[in-house]
Amino acid sequence: MAKVIFVTQNNGSVEVEGDSGSLMELAVANGVAGIDGDCGGVCSCATCHIYIDPADFDEVGSAEEVEADMLELDDQVTEYSRLCCQIEVSEQIDGMTFVVAN
Repeated sequence: MAKVIFVTQNNGSVEVEGDSGSLMELAVANGVAGIDGDCGGVCSCATCHIYIDPADFDEVGSAEEVEADMLELDDQVTEYSRLCCQIEVSEQIDGMTFVVAN
């Protein structure tokens, strides 16, 4: 089980928990503003762009090539950007906070 917090662009925060699927699926199921997941999680739209806290980045890991290519299309990319459709819900992310980019 993982409990995480999403911070939205209007500085609201949403605490959610889950035990399977992707972080994007968890966000969409809980109505997190700014996480659309238009492509359904196949890494082809970047509507689930988030920022990872620098302290947690090594734990979450870097984007793979396909994800990095998709992120290049977004003007708000930083070195801590990820697409949350590519992050699995697991105990590894329990307690982390993610900032919604959109």
